[in-house]
Amino acid sequence: MFLQTLITGLSIGGIYALMAVGYSLVFSVLNFSNFAHGAVIMLGAYVGLALASKLSLSFGIVLAGSIAGAGLIAVLNEKLAYSSLRRRKAPSLYLMISAMGCAVFLENLVYATIGSRFYAFPEFFGRQVISIGGSSVSLLDVGAFLFALVAILGLHLFIKRTRTGIAIRAGVSDMTMCSLMGVDLDRLIAIVFLLAGGFAGVAGVFLGIKYLVYPTMGWVTNKAYIAAVIGGLGSLPGALAGGLILGVVETFVSSYISSVMRDVFSFSLLIAFLVCRPNGLWGTDSEEKV
Repeated sequence: MFLQTLITGLSIGGIYALMAVGYSLVFSVLNFSNFAHGAVIMLGAYVGLALASKLSLSFGIVLAGSIAGAGLIAVLNEKLAYSSLRRRKAPSLYLMISAMGCAVFLENLVYATIGSRFYAFPEFFGRQVISIGGSSVSLLDVGAFLFALVAILGLHLFIKRTRTGIAIRAGVSDMTMCSLMGVDLDRLIAIVFLLAGGFAGVAGVFLGIKYLVYPTMGWVTNKAYIAAVIGGLGSLPGALAGGLILGVVETFVSSYISSVMRDVFSFSLLIAFLVCRPNGLWGTDSEEKV
């Protein structure tokens, strides 16, 4: 029972981590919380659902299509909603308000065009289970956890070892200096949103398979925001650690205390970290340059 609960928690935590990566990437470069990220996750889930249900494509193609679709949506969102504010040096609060407006707009657009019905993905993995340490666990749970680990490790290596990744790290340190060194900031920010959207697409597919697809499913990213705060906003290792910690805590609370208390513990963690360790586990202190 303990091992099964732990693996289930790691699976949910892996999905939280995939969502938290998008928050952390955008926050690290533009220093604002992109609250439209949940809507991108929701739209990525609908893209994957359409590919799986209407075209009966394989899981790999569905995942790739969702990554591409959500990535494109995230880039368009930045170009239409944030870029003009960014060029005018608008305060981060204005960007955050714009993000909230985008989230509400996209959610209601889905209500108006697709409807409010709940949809289920085809059973890619069926009801397959594997035995680990004498406990039977879902293949989906193990797959979601391992995929999250590999994807976030791949992104970490990309940012550490490629020219584009080095440019992103330079932008995190100082956007003005980065521009003076000849880096195209518009292209750089588009790449950041493309990456964040790609991870949103992956998270949307796994969420949709594990649960259901519906217009308000993006609000589960409140948990991803908690994970990002726990790990440290702007930190990829922190996003992974925060997601896994939150997923495990929620699952054990649901299993051994009460499912009603799950969100109480989650948001208590958020408050505790904001009060006691606002930079999270891997975050660093930063000074605003003027």
